[in-house]
Amino acid sequence: MSRATGRVRSSPSSRATPPLEPAMRRSPAGRSTLLAALLGAALTAIVAPPPPLAGQTAGRPPGARGTPIQPGEACPSGTTEIRPRLCQAPELPAPSIVDYRPRSTLVTPAHPVPRSKYPSIDFHGHPFGLIESAEGLERLGNAMDSLNVRVMVAANNLSGEALVRTVAAVRASPRMRERVRVLAGIDFRDVGPGWAERAVRQLEADVAAGAVGVGEISKSLGLSIRRRDGARLRIDDPALDPVWAACARLGLPVFLHTADPQEFWQPIDHANERWLELALFPGRRYPAEQYPSFEQLMEERDAMLRRNPRTTFVIAHMGWHANDLARLARLMEALPNVHTEIGAVLYDIGRQPRAAHDFFVRFQDRILFGKDSFQPEEYPYYWRVLETGDDYFDYYRDYHAFWKLYGIALPDAVLRKVYYQNALRLAKGLPQAGWPR
Repeated sequence: MSRATGRVRSSPSSRATPPLEPAMRRSPAGRSTLLAALLGAALTAIVAPPPPLAGQTAGRPPGARGTPIQPGEACPSGTTEIRPRLCQAPELPAPSIVDYRPRSTLVTPAHPVPRSKYPSIDFHGHPFGLIESAEGLERLGNAMDSLNVRVMVAANNLSGEALVRTVAAVRASPRMRERVRVLAGIDFRDVGPGWAERAVRQLEADVAAGAVGVGEISKSLGLSIRRRDGARLRIDDPALDPVWAACARLGLPVFLHTADPQEFWQPIDHANERWLELALFPGRRYPAEQYPSFEQLMEERDAMLRRNPRTTFVIAHMGWHANDLARLARLMEALPNVHTEIGAVLYDIGRQPRAAHDFFVRFQDRILFGKDSFQPEEYPYYWRVLETGDDYFDYYRDYHAFWKLYGIALPDAVLRKVYYQNALRLAKGLPQAGWPR
């Protein structure tokens, strides 16, 4: 068909067609049938794709080399899908996973946030080596001032003499005495007859010495600690209940870290989001023949939380459910004694800005700010995710995440609760005066 005139050009195949019957040429009905047939043939010739050439897979661009796959099948190793169900290897040597660092060409408004909008409480602090001496406390204070972190809660599992020494060092600092608080540790080794009584006495002594809560109870509870009889100490072991009851009686929040990211239990292959981290840190791998499963640990944790409704728990790292906020929401809806904290899971919060925003607004009274590892240069990433609506900016550790972050733009009222108000309500031993209202 000529694009200029709309006429149908003859072709060898049309010239070879036998002539029409005279009656068809003469009658109106015959002429209509003829025109319809010709028009249909022309449209088919224009719209229908040409059949694959010899040796060419349907959908394959001319000259392309590749391997066809079936629907749902993965491309062979070393290839990627260039067309539906067609895989091809690159012609250039592929960079390693640690060397591939593409520079984004996306241009969007950027609003770095070097200081939090409101003074904050880091409920998940690990300022190792900085709270035992005047010099260390001074360096810590300088870093906190630059970030607008007003109070650091040391979640270093301190107890006994170590706790007493640390509290004494803090109280001796005119600058930092109101800016650092410590959590008490629980020694879960050797659980058996008489253990609970000793643990409760030590906890009471640690509170008298200045502890404002309990934790961070480490992931070793459930993973590796053994009872006196040699059995694995389950998180929901009834022998631990007197300690949880004592925490309720003393008004102490329990800061609980259970398990690790679920990917640490999954096969270490190229489908694992945390492959690079697991390749770098072999101690973060949990083979099934050595450790209980992730789901087993979650079941034990949740059973313990349900059995102690009067005790206030703060589950660290969003319970390792930041990648499944619906699951975390169900847990928090069912257990009003459970709160959570956001340390070390920014990579999951920042890749789902709409869902994360809605979750934070919904549970605004039960989320605490925490950072985990004390690296001052990393805090501004948290401020930017929580406070802005920025698009597509870098995360601070490549081995945690290969994707970019987005801001979740929390309202000011929610920011104040997350940054300090919720922590002040849960831990009465925190400095209560001088906060914005």
